[in-house]
Amino acid sequence: MYKYQLFMYWSEEDQVFIVEVPELPGCVAHGNTQISALENIQAAIQLWIETAQEFGDPIPQPHYQRLIMA
Repeated sequence: MYKYQLFMYWSEEDQVFIVEVPELPGCVAHGNTQISALENIQAAIQLWIETAQEFGDPIPQPHYQRLIMA
């Protein structure tokens, strides 16, 4: 399991939970439940990392920052 910060929200338009990984640009997944969205983002992170490795791109280390919303 990867330790990147995740941002999850409900999309009223799509009727799914969406999860984004801010540290990995473009890494987004969705699911009908929160659990399925989290499972899908783990697969998306794996693919993001594999693709970055294939092209020799740097892979950001997790920052473990706490996101505070006001």
